[in-house]
Amino acid sequence: MRTLILVEHDNGAVKDATLSAVTAAAKLGAVDLLVVGLACHGVAEAAAAIAGIDKVLLADHPCYEHALPENVAPLVAALMTNHDAFLVPATSMGKNVAPRVAALLDVMQISEILSVEGEKTFTRAIYAGNVIATVETTDPKLVITVRGSAFPMAPTTDGSAVIEEVSIGADTGLSTFVSAEIAKLERPELTSAKIVVSGGRALKDAQTFEQIIMPLADKLGAGVGASRAAVDAGYAPNDYQVGQTGKIVAPELYVAVGISGAIQHLAGMKDSKTIIAINQDVDAPIFQVADIGLVADLFTAVPELTAKL
Repeated sequence: MRTLILVEHDNGAVKDATLSAVTAAAKLGAVDLLVVGLACHGVAEAAAAIAGIDKVLLADHPCYEHALPENVAPLVAALMTNHDAFLVPATSMGKNVAPRVAALLDVMQISEILSVEGEKTFTRAIYAGNVIATVETTDPKLVITVRGSAFPMAPTTDGSAVIEEVSIGADTGLSTFVSAEIAKLERPELTSAKIVVSGGRALKDAQTFEQIIMPLADKLGAGVGASRAAVDAGYAPNDYQVGQTGKIVAPELYVAVGISGAIQHLAGMKDSKTIIAINQDVDAPIFQVADIGLVADLFTAVPELTAKL
């Protein structure tokens, strides 16, 4: 079986989510990468160095500069004549492209797989992660999104893949790039951070969130997350949301501050290696998944913890 993976990049480096997808795809057989963009030959060279890659397909053209899914999907569908499966990380970009490819191929998409059990058999979470379903497809072509937290990242060295330019498609004219506001993060990106400090609704307001969570995150060199309740209340931006409707994270250490542990939030972080929960409610559901639980007033405990680090 030969698999094609769409590479996510910033026109400079391959994103971590792609490396996890490579690990998943390697379980199916040979792996090719597709790099789309404008003036992105450097990305193709970086992709070629990833271990276990057979070939890197490069589509360098103005119509792919912003990787608009309406332009990328037809290219992928055309390349699928030589591939058995198409994999992408379950990121915003992947979730934009994969359904369009599945529709063009007239197959069913398999979303956010957690493991590869066979050539056409996979596991995925359902019911907010409370049940792991084993699914099998009979479709001739596979379109799959991969939950990055379930697979380790492939090594970015020792590879020696061949770079091959592909025939360029045309701009479909279905969408137009207008602008992008790129957030400049002073801290590690949430989905790739080894340590995450998250705050919940108990932090009262945005100013308190800033005063309590940020100093602790800075001391730990951590990414910052938040529960949906905290985001909805305006304590933190949408980019911080961890959970079923936010970002799925699995860091080495997850610190939950003032988070009760609703099932939707647990679905986004319960695979973390070590979970520390700080909450004054001894019956909070978060303590059921926590490795270390501190029943205390966060407004006293967190500043004390930060001061001792």
